[in-house]
Amino acid sequence: MSKSTQTRETAPPSFKAGDLGHFRVLREFREALAMAQAEVEAHPSFHDARRKLELGDYLGLMLFGLLNPIARTLRGLSHCSKFPKVRREVCSNPASLGSLSEVQHLVDVGVLERVLGHLVERRLEEVRAGRPARAVDAKARQVIEWMAHDGSCFPALERMGWALYGGGPKGNSKGVKLHLSYHVEADIPARASVCEAAVCERGRLREKLVRGSAYIADRLYGMEHAFFAELEKKGCRYCIRIKDEAVVDVIEELPVSGLDRDAGVLRQCRARLGLGRRTAQSPALRLVYVRGVDGTILVLATNLDMDQLSAADVALLYKRRWEIEYYFRWMKCIMGCGHWMAESRNGATIQIHLALIGSLLLQLQLGRRPSKRVWETMQWHQCGMIGDGELKTVLAQQLASEQRRRESKTREAFWKRR
Repeated sequence: MSKSTQTRETAPPSFKAGDLGHFRVLREFREALAMAQAEVEAHPSFHDARRKLELGDYLGLMLFGLLNPIARTLRGLSHCSKFPKVRREVCSNPASLGSLSEVQHLVDVGVLERVLGHLVERRLEEVRAGRPARAVDAKARQVIEWMAHDGSCFPALERMGWALYGGGPKGNSKGVKLHLSYHVEADIPARASVCEAAVCERGRLREKLVRGSAYIADRLYGMEHAFFAELEKKGCRYCIRIKDEAVVDVIEELPVSGLDRDAGVLRQCRARLGLGRRTAQSPALRLVYVRGVDGTILVLATNLDMDQLSAADVALLYKRRWEIEYYFRWMKCIMGCGHWMAESRNGATIQIHLALIGSLLLQLQLGRRPSKRVWETMQWHQCGMIGDGELKTVLAQQLASEQRRRESKTREAFWKRR
């Protein structure tokens, strides 16, 4: 792994005054949606001449509900759809409450998955274009694009009976779970699926494994030894933490270099997990023992050799797994995705996919995901408290200030390691 991948260095954003004004994000969404609609057949009801609420109008209005600072309910969106500017920029006709409630059952989520896929490819093209040649894996002669995979639960309402799963950490009996693969280099959500919280995260990943992908995951995914064999069968690379009490059958001890020790690596070996009596052993893999920030010993499993991924880079990769946790927090605390505007299984899936799409569109516009202050600035602009011309200046100043703080923290962390 190259030095450039160890700390995310974001170039100063470049945008015009109107890039975020006048519902620019929503326009880009409609353009991407038009491309996706050509690939996915819409419900026959959308071809009925009597229907006034089109698919693009409904999805645009729901995305607008996530981005605007005022209307966060179906009733609020129905009311604002009567305003001339909203009808020009978001939906072509006023939307009744009944229509908004009905359409959530008619939308094929596949069209949103296509939109997300198109936007992910746009972002990855930018990342690949700026990637240094030394970031290529010398043995495989290809870039390893690591995905941090995890799930996060969004508390559901009592009347959302389909989401029943038992007692949650705060006593919630119902929840919706987002299973997400997060591209750590591009800093974007790459693949997503939504279901009730009762579904096993490891089982869901097993169903959605993509051949040849590379996964970073916490110890929940390392509890079943047969799962490592399934990853091998799919040709997947992995860096997964295992439980401290896991039974380890050591095959060979491996050397630890000075650079590895500087990164907190204590030991590495080739081994199999399990005794092979009552449960199957894992395939032969490499274990890296790393001392965490709080002194905890982390045991990380990978199927990559030392010449493909050093022990220090294994430790760094697992540290970057936390980026998916930061993303979940951003969705819930800044975007406010946990407030349900649609309560059916399909409606909740639509809303979460629109949140992922909205975050990607904003990142493509700004060069990074907006912080709390940047998010507030954009919402002040929507309220008319900041003009189009002033928006560019305010955003540029705020983003530059955040970049300086980020670089300062990176330097401090570097000297602490020294």
